[in-house]
Amino acid sequence: MIRISNINYPLTLDEANLPEFVAKKYKLSDIKNFRIVKQSIDARKKNDIHYVYTVDISADNEDKLIRKNKNFTKAVLSSYRLPECDRKGKTVVIAGFGPAGIMCAHALSKTGFKVIVLERGEAVDERIKSVDRLKKEGVLNPESNIQFGEGGAGTFSDGKLTTGVNDERIAYILDEFAHHGAPQEITYRAKPHIGTDKLREMVKSFREDIISMGGEIRFSHKLTGINVKNGKLVSLTVNDDYEIETDTLVLATGHSARDIFKMMKNLGADMERKVFAIGARIEHLQDKINFAQYGDAKDLLPPADYKLAVKTPSGRNVYTFCMCPGGEVVASASEEGGVVTNGMSYFARDGKNANSALLVNVTPEDLPGDDVLEGCKFQREIEKKAYDLCGGYYAPCQTVGDFLFDNGCLAEVEATYEPGVKMCKLDELLPGFVTDAMREALPLLDKKLNGFADNGAVLTAPETRSSSPVRIVRDAVTLMSDISGVYPCGEGAGYAGGIMTAAIDGIKVAEAIIRKEN
Repeated sequence: MIRISNINYPLTLDEANLPEFVAKKYKLSDIKNFRIVKQSIDARKKNDIHYVYTVDISADNEDKLIRKNKNFTKAVLSSYRLPECDRKGKTVVIAGFGPAGIMCAHALSKTGFKVIVLERGEAVDERIKSVDRLKKEGVLNPESNIQFGEGGAGTFSDGKLTTGVNDERIAYILDEFAHHGAPQEITYRAKPHIGTDKLREMVKSFREDIISMGGEIRFSHKLTGINVKNGKLVSLTVNDDYEIETDTLVLATGHSARDIFKMMKNLGADMERKVFAIGARIEHLQDKINFAQYGDAKDLLPPADYKLAVKTPSGRNVYTFCMCPGGEVVASASEEGGVVTNGMSYFARDGKNANSALLVNVTPEDLPGDDVLEGCKFQREIEKKAYDLCGGYYAPCQTVGDFLFDNGCLAEVEATYEPGVKMCKLDELLPGFVTDAMREALPLLDKKLNGFADNGAVLTAPETRSSSPVRIVRDAVTLMSDISGVYPCGEGAGYAGGIMTAAIDGIKVAEAIIRKEN
């Protein structure tokens, strides 16, 4: 096959016309097996915005065509395959059914393992009801919410699949996601996303597939004890009610399972503080973001996103994270008496507002003492302060103008957070080093994206759960912790930072288990 790169394609043409366009452009009369490899948007020049495609084709005289055209090369196809396992039927317990747990369970099931998944939260349809109850009634289910339940925290997000990691497993994961109901376009878009609506159906498809291969998914079954003898895992306690004898546990419990961090600490597991971040969600009118990115071409393109970062004069890293075009800010608490925000978009991204986290890095040196769980305490204190400040699960909110200039500026943007927001001063909530860094960063970020620091944009806080403040240390080769048989995995363990990297880590751990058993 031939790979054709850097094909500039007009915004006014439908993607369905791409094969005809390529054939005409390169005078090819015998194209077969046409496949889109990548699609991106080149918006560097506002008067010349266009799509850029890479495609694979089959044609006659391929070697001659490659010699003749500088952007023609031999197609390199993904060759990743799951390793085979010699020992069939071994039972592996996986705690957590987010991206890491799902992909680990699916990979192990495909290679002949018996998988038991323990998920403290509910199956996705029941979980949606619990999430809606917090939004509509202000009633939190601490075991099933935006952080916990089928699909993990990513189920209630934009479903963004972008990553800076270059890994051979990515194409395999994208193909599996598409096979289980994600839009086929995720396999070639430069910035793929699934959307919360399609994610909810995708995770159910994975669940059904794992069950069909002999696996068990136990919802509302919480890991409450890891039982160790002579440094080795021997059994697990579930719901403080029953035990499972096992010598293999994958800990894929996510960045909000603070009870698991405490459990591992009490067992004497090797753990360490890591850099994390806190801040607020910033909301703009999506139409203004579209114009800032695309100018007059905005109506010809999908809703625009952005990814921004600066280092402030005082030395702090401030950046946007989990940007949700056409999305909403969502109530993401998992502990009673605390407020947490996050962002979510549907696949269509057709909401009025854009939002993203505006985050300030927090280093281990920023925290007092030497307790490895000090970061969790730091997060919890801010979340509780927000709850107390608003008198419930309402979220503290301030316009950017009032935050920067104390000018009482009114909001141009209507905050989307439910149950609702309370206008206040974010200095009453966030630590001084965080608000100072945000004030330094906003004008600098505005230079990168015109209008980012608009007075009428709104900041809804706190965003405290963008990543884990803890890493459960594991061996670089076996991927086990210093408790034999326990495999820390994914975001909560400190080895991922989004859906895709968590999925990659889930497969890496599956591979490590297969290697051990072969």
